Amino acid sequence: MASSEVDQKFLGKLAKSVEKDNPLLASVLFKILGLSINLSSQLVSARKQRKTDTTTSASSLELYFHIIWLSREGLVLLEQYVLPMVGNYVELKVLAFKLRASFYHIFVLFHNTPPVSTLGIGTPEGQTTSTPPPTRVDKGKGIARDDDLDTQYSSLQNPPTFEGGPVHPPPGFGPEPPTAFLLKPGDYLPTAHRCFQEAVQLAEKLLWGSHSLRLSVKTEYAAFLYECVHDAEGSRKLAKETVAEVYDATEGIDNDMFNDACELVTVLGKMMKRGLGSSNTLRSKAQGSGSGTQGTPKTEQAETSAGPKVEPPPQNVKSDPRYTQGFAPQAAGDNNNKPVPPPVANPGLYAPPPGMI
Repeated sequence: MASSEVDQKFLGKLAKSVEKDNPLLASVLFKILGLSINLSSQLVSARKQRKTDTTTSASSLELYFHIIWLSREGLVLLEQYVLPMVGNYVELKVLAFKLRASFYHIFVLFHNTPPVSTLGIGTPEGQTTSTPPPTRVDKGKGIARDDDLDTQYSSLQNPPTFEGGPVHPPPGFGPEPPTAFLLKPGDYLPTAHRCFQEAVQLAEKLLWGSHSLRLSVKTEYAAFLYECVHDAEGSRKLAKETVAEVYDATEGIDNDMFNDACELVTVLGKMMKRGLGSSNTLRSKAQGSGSGTQGTPKTEQAETSAGPKVEPPPQNVKSDPRYTQGFAPQAAGDNNNKPVPPPVANPGLYAPPPGMI
C-alpha cells in the first residue's frame, strides 16, 4: 500500500533529488512520506484488531477515522501537487500513479459501499430497514355506529399483515456509514481497479522487470485482486508472471534494490500459493485414505509396500567377531589357515550322590 517500505524509500530519495529544481514538489513529497509513515502503523494496528475482535468498538472507529483521514489528505496532495508535475520524470511518475491506486485501495478496504472486505465498517442491521409508520385512526366527523365500533375492535385484535417484506428507503436517503463525514460514501472498487491497471501499464513501460518499484506495484495489485476483487486465480497468475519477469531481467541493480527485490519476490512466492493450502491438504488426505487397505494399520502397509527387510552386510568382515572367532592369527607367509576349535571348559570329576556307593 502507500505504507510500503519500498515506496517510502523512493519517496525520500526522489524528494531529495528534485529539491533543488522544484522545492514545492519536494516539500509535498516529504509531507506524503511523513503521512505514509504514520499510516503504516495505523494499518498494522487495524489488521491486528480485526483479527482479535470482529466487533466495531469505539477505539476501532477512532482508528478507522484516522486511517481514512490520512488517506484522504494524501490523495488530495497527490492529485493537486504531484501528478501535474511528474511528466518529465520516470520513477517519480510511476510512484505517483502507484500511490494514487494505494489510497483508493485503502478506501475500498475501509470505506467502500457495499463493503467488500472484513476490514470495512458495516452498517448496523437495525438501520438498514425501516419499519412502516403505525396506522392512524381517522378523526373525521360522522355518526358513530355499533358496526364501526365492532370493526375497529376486530382490527385491533387482528392487525393486518403487510406483504412484500421490509420497506427500504430510496437511494441517497438510507443510513450512512460512520465515516461519511470524512469521505463521501460510494463504490470505490472500479476507480481503484482502473488506477492499478494504469500504474501497472506505466511500470511495465518505463521500468525493467527486476526494478523494486515495479515489483511493489504488481505486489500490491496482486493483493488487491485477492482481497477486494476476490479474483484468487488472477492474483496467483499475476504473482507467477511477475516472478518470471524478475528472473528474465538482465539489467543490473544495486545492493539496496537487490535486497528489496528479494523481499518482494518472497512475498510474491507466498501469493502464488494463496488460497490453495486447504484444497491441497484435503486432496492429499483423500489420496492417503484411499490407497490403504481398510482395517490395516499404517505401519503394516508401509512394511508391505517396502518389501522384505534385508539386513545389510558388515562393512569390515575381518573385524566382525562372528567371522573371526575360531581362527588363529595369520603368520607371515602362511596362506593355509586352519580353523582352531574353541577351548572347552574342564567338566571336572564325576561324583555320585551320597548313598549310592
